[in-house]
Amino acid sequence: MKTYRKGDIKIGWDPSICVHAGNCARGLPEVFKPKDKPWITPQGATRDQIIEQVAQCPSKALTIIYNNHE
Repeated sequence: MKTYRKGDIKIGWDPSICVHAGNCARGLPEVFKPKDKPWITPQGATRDQIIEQVAQCPSKALTIIYNNHE
């Protein structure tokens, strides 16, 4: 799993289960840019926008990891 930090959260992405539905890129193109590297740039949206969009991932390849110790 790859992770991308945004404040007190990380966006986790597991490419082995991603079905490439594209919901993330269509819903929040400021953060999820499949043609770029890195393809996830958390600075493009607020924490709450990211959490809401990640919840829409049909394969659950995208997850939110809460950093409780920071």
